[in-house]
Amino acid sequence: MKNAYENLKSELGLELTNILSYWSKYSLDHKYGGFIGKRNHCNVLVDKATKGIILNTRILWSYSAASNHLKTDSYKTECDRAYNYLKTFFRDKTHKGVYWELDYTGQPINKRKQVYAQSFTIYALSEYYMFSKNEKAKTWAIELFELLEKHAKDLEKSGYLEAFDENWNTISDMRLSDKDMNAAKTMNTHLHILEAYTSLFTIYKNTALKASLRSLVEMFLEKFLTTENHYHLFFDEDWNLKSDSISYGHDIETAWLLIEAAKVLNDDALLKQTQDIALTVVNTFLEEAIDTDGSVINEKNLTSNTIDYDRHWWPQVEALIGLHYAFNLVPSQKYIDSSLAIWKYTKKHLIDHENGEWHFRVDRNGNAYAEEDKVSMWKAPYHTTRACILLNKC
Repeated sequence: MKNAYENLKSELGLELTNILSYWSKYSLDHKYGGFIGKRNHCNVLVDKATKGIILNTRILWSYSAASNHLKTDSYKTECDRAYNYLKTFFRDKTHKGVYWELDYTGQPINKRKQVYAQSFTIYALSEYYMFSKNEKAKTWAIELFELLEKHAKDLEKSGYLEAFDENWNTISDMRLSDKDMNAAKTMNTHLHILEAYTSLFTIYKNTALKASLRSLVEMFLEKFLTTENHYHLFFDEDWNLKSDSISYGHDIETAWLLIEAAKVLNDDALLKQTQDIALTVVNTFLEEAIDTDGSVINEKNLTSNTIDYDRHWWPQVEALIGLHYAFNLVPSQKYIDSSLAIWKYTKKHLIDHENGEWHFRVDRNGNAYAEEDKVSMWKAPYHTTRACILLNKC
Protein backbone atom coordinates (compact mmCIF):
# COMPACT_ATOMS: atom_id res chain seq x y z
CA MET A 1 0.00 0.00 0.00
CA LYS A 2 2.97 2.30 0.48
CA ASN A 3 3.72 2.11 -3.23
CA ALA A 4 0.08 2.94 -3.94
CA TYR A 5 0.34 6.02 -1.74
CA GLU A 6 3.49 7.14 -3.55
CA ASN A 7 1.57 6.67 -6.79
CA LEU A 8 -1.22 8.85 -5.42
CA LYS A 9 1.26 11.64 -4.74
CA SER A 10 2.74 11.21 -8.19
CA GLU A 11 -0.70 11.46 -9.77
CA LEU A 12 -1.39 14.62 -7.79
CA GLY A 13 1.79 16.09 -9.26
CA LEU A 14 0.45 15.44 -12.74
CA GLU A 15 -2.96 16.79 -11.75
CA LEU A 16 -1.34 20.05 -10.68
CA THR A 17 -0.19 20.56 -14.26
CA ASN A 18 -3.64 19.64 -15.58
CA ILE A 19 -5.37 22.14 -13.31
CA LEU A 20 -3.01 24.99 -14.09
CA SER A 21 -3.25 24.25 -17.81
CA TYR A 22 -7.03 24.42 -17.63
CA TRP A 23 -7.04 27.78 -15.89
CA SER A 24 -4.39 29.20 -18.23
CA LYS A 25 -6.45 28.13 -21.24
CA TYR A 26 -9.97 28.91 -20.07
CA SER A 27 -9.93 31.61 -17.38
CA LEU A 28 -7.99 34.51 -18.89
CA ASP A 29 -10.28 37.33 -20.03
CA HIS A 30 -8.68 38.53 -23.24
CA LYS A 31 -11.55 40.92 -23.99
CA TYR A 32 -12.01 42.85 -20.76
CA GLY A 33 -8.83 42.10 -18.84
CA GLY A 34 -7.95 39.92 -15.89
CA PHE A 35 -9.90 36.69 -15.59
CA ILE A 36 -13.40 35.74 -16.66
CA GLY A 37 -16.11 35.53 -14.02
CA LYS A 38 -17.85 32.31 -14.96
CA ARG A 39 -17.85 29.13 -17.02
CA ASN A 40 -20.76 26.77 -16.66
CA HIS A 41 -20.87 23.05 -15.95
CA CYS A 42 -20.13 22.24 -19.61
CA ASN A 43 -17.21 24.68 -19.65
CA VAL A 44 -19.11 27.22 -21.76
CA LEU A 45 -18.17 30.85 -21.14
CA VAL A 46 -20.90 32.88 -19.45
CA ASP A 47 -20.50 36.24 -21.17
CA LYS A 48 -20.31 39.42 -19.09
CA ALA A 49 -20.36 37.59 -15.77
CA THR A 50 -19.38 39.59 -12.70
CA LYS A 51 -15.91 39.18 -11.21
CA GLY A 52 -15.49 38.23 -7.56
CA ILE A 53 -12.58 38.95 -5.25
CA ILE A 54 -12.47 35.38 -3.93
CA LEU A 55 -11.93 33.86 -7.37
CA ASN A 56 -9.28 36.42 -8.29
CA THR A 57 -7.25 36.16 -5.07
CA ARG A 58 -7.38 32.38 -5.24
CA ILE A 59 -6.09 32.45 -8.80
CA LEU A 60 -3.17 34.65 -7.71
CA TRP A 61 -2.43 32.36 -4.78
CA SER A 62 -2.62 29.19 -6.88
CA TYR A 63 -0.26 30.31 -9.64
CA SER A 64 2.15 31.90 -7.16
CA ALA A 65 2.22 28.81 -4.92
CA ALA A 66 2.70 26.50 -7.88
CA SER A 67 5.51 28.69 -9.19
CA ASN A 68 7.23 28.62 -5.79
CA HIS A 69 6.77 24.87 -5.49
CA LEU A 70 7.93 24.02 -9.00
CA LYS A 71 10.63 26.72 -8.96
CA THR A 72 9.54 27.92 -12.36
CA ASP A 73 8.75 31.15 -14.19
CA SER A 74 6.40 29.33 -16.55
CA TYR A 75 3.36 30.89 -14.88
CA LYS A 76 4.81 34.36 -14.38
CA THR A 77 2.36 35.85 -16.89
CA GLU A 78 -0.63 34.51 -14.95
CA CYS A 79 0.84 35.60 -11.60
CA ASP A 80 1.55 39.14 -12.76
CA ARG A 81 -1.79 39.39 -14.55
CA ALA A 82 -3.68 38.39 -11.40
CA TYR A 83 -1.71 40.76 -9.18
CA ASN A 84 -2.04 43.73 -11.52
CA TYR A 85 -5.78 43.22 -11.94
CA LEU A 86 -6.31 43.06 -8.18
CA LYS A 87 -4.23 46.19 -7.68
CA THR A 88 -5.89 48.15 -10.49
CA PHE A 89 -9.55 47.17 -10.12
CA PHE A 90 -10.30 45.47 -6.78
CA ARG A 91 -8.23 47.77 -4.57
CA ASP A 92 -10.17 50.57 -2.88
CA LYS A 93 -7.75 53.46 -3.21
CA THR A 94 -9.91 55.79 -1.10
CA HIS A 95 -11.02 53.75 1.90
CA LYS A 96 -8.44 50.95 1.57
CA GLY A 97 -9.11 47.22 1.45
CA VAL A 98 -10.60 45.34 -1.48
CA TYR A 99 -14.07 45.34 -3.01
CA TRP A 100 -16.24 42.24 -3.00
CA GLU A 101 -17.40 42.26 -6.63
CA LEU A 102 -16.88 44.00 -9.97
CA ASP A 103 -18.83 43.98 -13.20
CA TYR A 104 -17.28 42.36 -16.25
CA THR A 105 -15.48 45.59 -17.22
CA GLY A 106 -13.87 46.00 -13.80
CA GLN A 107 -16.24 48.58 -12.31
CA PRO A 108 -17.09 47.91 -8.63
CA ILE A 109 -20.71 46.86 -8.08
CA ASN A 110 -20.40 45.65 -4.47
CA LYS A 111 -17.97 47.69 -2.39
CA ARG A 112 -18.57 45.96 0.94
CA LYS A 113 -15.50 45.01 2.97
CA GLN A 114 -15.87 41.33 3.76
CA VAL A 115 -13.12 40.32 6.21
CA TYR A 116 -12.88 36.93 4.50
CA ALA A 117 -11.92 38.73 1.28
CA GLN A 118 -9.28 40.93 2.90
CA SER A 119 -7.77 37.77 4.40
CA PHE A 120 -7.58 35.97 1.09
CA THR A 121 -5.90 38.99 -0.44
CA ILE A 122 -3.24 38.92 2.29
CA TYR A 123 -2.77 35.19 1.66
CA ALA A 124 -2.40 35.69 -2.10
CA LEU A 125 -0.12 38.72 -1.85
CA SER A 126 2.19 36.97 0.61
CA GLU A 127 2.58 34.00 -1.71
CA TYR A 128 3.03 36.27 -4.72
CA TYR A 129 5.73 38.22 -2.89
CA MET A 130 7.63 34.98 -2.23
CA PHE A 131 7.59 34.38 -5.99
CA SER A 132 8.10 37.87 -7.38
CA LYS A 133 9.93 39.66 -4.53
CA ASN A 134 7.70 42.61 -5.41
CA GLU A 135 7.97 44.84 -2.35
CA LYS A 136 4.74 46.65 -3.24
CA ALA A 137 2.86 43.38 -2.89
CA LYS A 138 4.33 42.84 0.56
CA THR A 139 3.56 46.40 1.60
CA TRP A 140 -0.04 46.00 0.47
CA ALA A 141 -0.39 42.75 2.42
CA ILE A 142 0.88 44.51 5.56
CA GLU A 143 -1.55 47.39 4.96
CA LEU A 144 -4.45 44.92 4.80
CA PHE A 145 -3.30 43.25 8.03
CA GLU A 146 -3.25 46.63 9.77
CA LEU A 147 -6.72 47.44 8.41
CA LEU A 148 -8.15 44.24 9.87
CA GLU A 149 -6.50 44.90 13.20
CA LYS A 150 -7.89 48.44 13.23
CA HIS A 151 -11.43 47.88 11.95
CA ALA A 152 -12.35 44.21 12.31
CA LYS A 153 -10.70 43.08 15.53
CA ASP A 154 -12.96 42.99 18.57
CA LEU A 155 -10.65 44.31 21.27
CA GLU A 156 -13.24 43.86 24.01
CA LYS A 157 -14.66 40.39 23.30
CA SER A 158 -11.91 38.96 21.05
CA GLY A 159 -12.19 37.67 17.54
CA TYR A 160 -12.93 39.46 14.29
CA LEU A 161 -16.22 40.82 13.00
CA GLU A 162 -17.44 39.50 9.71
CA ALA A 163 -18.14 42.42 7.37
CA PHE A 164 -18.35 46.19 6.90
CA ASP A 165 -19.53 48.68 4.33
CA GLU A 166 -17.25 50.52 1.93
CA ASN A 167 -16.19 52.97 4.66
CA TRP A 168 -15.56 50.24 7.27
CA ASN A 169 -18.79 50.97 9.13
CA THR A 170 -20.73 48.07 10.65
CA ILE A 171 -23.59 46.56 8.65
CA SER A 172 -26.58 44.42 9.57
CA ASP A 173 -26.28 41.78 6.85
CA MET A 174 -22.82 40.24 7.21
CA ARG A 175 -23.36 37.01 5.29
CA LEU A 176 -20.52 35.68 3.18
CA SER A 177 -23.01 34.13 0.75
CA ASP A 178 -26.71 33.32 0.50
CA LYS A 179 -25.95 29.87 1.91
CA ASP A 180 -24.47 31.24 5.13
CA MET A 181 -26.04 32.32 8.39
CA ASN A 182 -25.98 36.03 9.17
CA ALA A 183 -23.54 35.95 12.09
CA ALA A 184 -21.09 38.48 13.51
CA LYS A 185 -18.27 35.95 14.00
CA THR A 186 -17.74 32.83 11.94
CA MET A 187 -15.34 29.95 12.08
CA ASN A 188 -14.74 30.08 8.31
CA THR A 189 -13.59 33.70 8.28
CA HIS A 190 -11.40 33.21 11.35
CA LEU A 191 -9.85 30.17 9.69
CA HIS A 192 -8.81 32.19 6.68
CA ILE A 193 -7.51 35.06 8.79
CA LEU A 194 -5.37 32.44 10.54
CA GLU A 195 -4.24 31.07 7.18
CA ALA A 196 -3.40 34.56 5.89
CA TYR A 197 -1.55 35.66 9.03
CA THR A 198 0.45 32.41 9.01
CA SER A 199 1.60 33.11 5.47
CA LEU A 200 2.28 36.79 6.10
CA PHE A 201 4.34 36.01 9.20
CA THR A 202 6.76 33.98 7.09
CA ILE A 203 7.74 37.19 5.26
CA TYR A 204 6.98 39.79 7.96
CA LYS A 205 8.29 39.02 11.45
CA ASN A 206 6.18 41.61 13.21
CA THR A 207 5.43 41.48 16.94
CA ALA A 208 1.79 42.54 16.61
CA LEU A 209 1.20 40.04 13.82
CA LYS A 210 2.74 37.27 15.92
CA ALA A 211 0.51 38.12 18.87
CA SER A 212 -2.61 38.16 16.69
CA LEU A 213 -1.71 34.84 15.10
CA ARG A 214 -1.18 33.24 18.50
CA SER A 215 -4.51 34.64 19.66
CA LEU A 216 -6.22 33.08 16.63
CA VAL A 217 -4.75 29.65 17.38
CA GLU A 218 -5.92 29.90 20.98
CA MET A 219 -9.37 31.02 19.81
CA PHE A 220 -9.77 27.86 17.75
CA LEU A 221 -8.78 25.71 20.71
CA GLU A 222 -10.95 27.55 23.24
CA LYS A 223 -13.99 28.86 21.36
CA PHE A 224 -14.47 26.94 18.13
CA LEU A 225 -13.41 23.39 19.10
CA THR A 226 -16.26 21.27 20.46
CA THR A 227 -16.13 18.45 22.99
CA GLU A 228 -17.09 16.11 20.12
CA ASN A 229 -13.95 17.06 18.12
CA HIS A 230 -15.62 19.33 15.57
CA TYR A 231 -15.56 23.09 15.09
CA HIS A 232 -18.58 25.32 15.72
CA LEU A 233 -19.40 27.53 12.75
CA PHE A 234 -21.47 30.61 13.64
CA PHE A 235 -21.54 32.95 16.66
CA ASP A 236 -22.97 36.31 17.57
CA GLU A 237 -20.78 39.20 18.66
CA ASP A 238 -20.75 37.94 22.26
CA TRP A 239 -19.68 34.44 21.23
CA ASN A 240 -23.10 32.88 21.76
CA LEU A 241 -23.42 29.89 19.45
CA LYS A 242 -25.95 30.37 16.64
CA SER A 243 -25.49 27.22 14.57
CA ASP A 244 -26.05 23.50 15.09
CA SER A 245 -24.27 22.09 12.04
CA ILE A 246 -20.77 20.80 11.44
CA SER A 247 -18.78 20.98 8.22
CA TYR A 248 -16.54 17.97 7.75
CA GLY A 249 -14.33 19.70 5.21
CA HIS A 250 -13.70 22.61 7.54
CA ASP A 251 -12.98 20.24 10.42
CA ILE A 252 -10.09 18.55 8.68
CA GLU A 253 -8.84 21.73 6.99
CA THR A 254 -8.60 23.41 10.38
CA ALA A 255 -6.68 20.46 11.82
CA TRP A 256 -3.66 20.96 9.60
CA LEU A 257 -3.82 24.77 9.31
CA LEU A 258 -3.49 25.07 13.10
CA ILE A 259 -0.35 22.96 12.97
CA GLU A 260 1.14 25.27 10.33
CA ALA A 261 0.33 28.32 12.43
CA ALA A 262 2.01 26.79 15.49
CA LYS A 263 5.07 25.94 13.39
CA VAL A 264 5.66 29.50 12.21
CA LEU A 265 5.14 30.74 15.78
CA ASN A 266 8.02 28.46 16.76
CA ASP A 267 6.32 27.37 19.97
CA ASP A 268 6.98 23.72 20.77
CA ALA A 269 4.27 23.45 23.42
CA LEU A 270 1.64 25.01 21.15
CA LEU A 271 2.77 22.82 18.28
CA LYS A 272 2.39 19.68 20.39
CA GLN A 273 -1.08 20.83 21.45
CA THR A 274 -2.24 21.48 17.89
CA GLN A 275 -0.81 18.16 16.72
CA ASP A 276 -2.60 16.22 19.45
CA ILE A 277 -5.88 17.96 18.68
CA ALA A 278 -5.39 17.42 14.96
CA LEU A 279 -5.08 13.68 15.48
CA THR A 280 -8.25 13.62 17.55
CA VAL A 281 -10.16 15.65 14.95
CA VAL A 282 -8.85 13.55 12.07
CA ASN A 283 -9.77 10.29 13.82
CA THR A 284 -13.28 11.61 14.47
CA PHE A 285 -13.44 12.68 10.83
CA LEU A 286 -12.60 9.13 9.73
CA GLU A 287 -15.38 7.76 11.90
CA GLU A 288 -18.09 10.22 10.82
CA ALA A 289 -17.30 11.87 7.50
CA ILE A 290 -16.36 8.93 5.27
CA ASP A 291 -19.22 7.23 3.43
CA THR A 292 -19.24 3.57 2.42
CA ASP A 293 -17.65 4.37 -0.96
CA GLY A 294 -14.69 6.06 0.74
CA SER A 295 -15.60 9.63 -0.18
CA VAL A 296 -16.13 12.63 2.11
CA ILE A 297 -19.68 13.78 2.83
CA ASN A 298 -20.48 17.43 3.28
CA GLU A 299 -22.29 18.36 6.51
CA LYS A 300 -24.40 17.18 9.41
CA ASN A 301 -27.05 18.97 11.44
CA LEU A 302 -26.55 18.02 15.08
CA THR A 303 -30.11 18.83 16.12
CA SER A 304 -32.01 16.91 13.46
CA ASN A 305 -29.18 14.48 12.61
CA THR A 306 -29.84 15.31 8.96
CA ILE A 307 -26.83 14.54 6.79
CA ASP A 308 -25.90 16.29 3.56
CA TYR A 309 -24.42 13.42 1.57
CA ASP A 310 -23.28 15.51 -1.40
CA ARG A 311 -19.62 15.25 -2.23
CA HIS A 312 -18.16 18.72 -2.80
CA TRP A 313 -14.82 18.83 -4.54
CA TRP A 314 -12.84 20.71 -1.90
CA PRO A 315 -13.40 18.52 1.22
CA GLN A 316 -11.95 15.57 -0.68
CA VAL A 317 -8.60 17.30 -1.17
CA GLU A 318 -8.57 18.93 2.27
CA ALA A 319 -9.01 15.41 3.62
CA LEU A 320 -5.97 14.25 1.64
CA ILE A 321 -3.93 17.01 3.28
CA GLY A 322 -5.26 16.40 6.78
CA LEU A 323 -4.73 12.65 6.53
CA HIS A 324 -1.20 13.28 5.27
CA TYR A 325 -0.44 15.41 8.33
CA ALA A 326 -1.91 12.76 10.60
CA PHE A 327 0.19 10.03 8.96
CA ASN A 328 3.34 12.09 9.48
CA LEU A 329 2.50 12.27 13.19
CA VAL A 330 1.36 8.65 13.60
CA PRO A 331 2.15 6.44 10.58
CA SER A 332 -1.06 4.42 10.73
CA GLN A 333 -2.23 2.44 7.72
CA LYS A 334 -5.78 3.76 8.16
CA TYR A 335 -4.69 7.22 7.00
CA ILE A 336 -3.17 5.80 3.82
CA ASP A 337 -6.14 3.53 3.13
CA SER A 338 -8.61 6.39 3.47
CA SER A 339 -6.50 8.67 1.28
CA LEU A 340 -6.37 6.05 -1.46
CA ALA A 341 -10.14 5.57 -1.30
CA ILE A 342 -10.81 9.31 -1.48
CA TRP A 343 -8.47 9.74 -4.44
CA LYS A 344 -9.99 6.76 -6.25
CA TYR A 345 -13.46 8.26 -5.81
CA THR A 346 -12.26 11.70 -6.85
CA LYS A 347 -10.70 10.45 -10.06
CA LYS A 348 -13.86 8.59 -10.99
CA HIS A 349 -16.56 11.05 -10.00
CA LEU A 350 -15.20 14.56 -9.36
CA ILE A 351 -12.56 15.15 -12.01
CA ASP A 352 -14.42 16.00 -15.22
CA HIS A 353 -12.56 14.02 -17.88
CA GLU A 354 -14.91 15.28 -20.60
CA ASN A 355 -15.11 19.05 -20.08
CA GLY A 356 -12.05 19.64 -17.92
CA GLU A 357 -11.44 20.80 -14.33
CA TRP A 358 -13.42 19.30 -11.45
CA HIS A 359 -17.13 19.15 -10.74
CA PHE A 360 -18.26 21.45 -7.95
CA ARG A 361 -20.23 18.62 -6.33
CA VAL A 362 -21.85 15.30 -7.05
CA ASP A 363 -24.68 13.48 -5.29
CA ARG A 364 -24.39 10.28 -3.28
CA ASN A 365 -24.59 8.25 -6.50
CA GLY A 366 -21.76 10.18 -8.11
CA ASN A 367 -23.96 12.23 -10.45
CA ALA A 368 -22.71 15.77 -11.04
CA TYR A 369 -24.96 18.77 -10.44
CA ALA A 370 -25.29 20.45 -13.85
CA GLU A 371 -26.32 23.78 -12.30
CA GLU A 372 -22.90 24.20 -10.69
CA ASP A 373 -20.14 26.06 -12.52
CA LYS A 374 -16.56 25.16 -13.41
CA VAL A 375 -15.41 28.74 -12.85
CA SER A 376 -17.24 31.12 -10.51
CA MET A 377 -16.88 33.27 -7.41
CA TRP A 378 -16.52 30.11 -5.30
CA LYS A 379 -15.03 27.71 -7.87
CA ALA A 380 -11.32 28.34 -8.08
CA PRO A 381 -8.11 26.28 -8.26
CA TYR A 382 -6.94 26.99 -4.71
CA HIS A 383 -7.96 23.88 -2.73
CA THR A 384 -6.88 21.48 -5.45
CA THR A 385 -3.54 23.09 -6.27
CA ARG A 386 -2.70 23.33 -2.58
CA ALA A 387 -3.32 19.62 -2.05
CA CYS A 388 -1.24 18.73 -5.09
CA ILE A 389 1.60 20.91 -3.81
CA LEU A 390 1.58 19.85 -0.16
CA LEU A 391 1.48 16.12 -0.84
CA ASN A 392 4.44 16.46 -3.19
CA LYS A 393 6.66 18.41 -0.79
CA CYS A 394 7.91 15.33 1.01
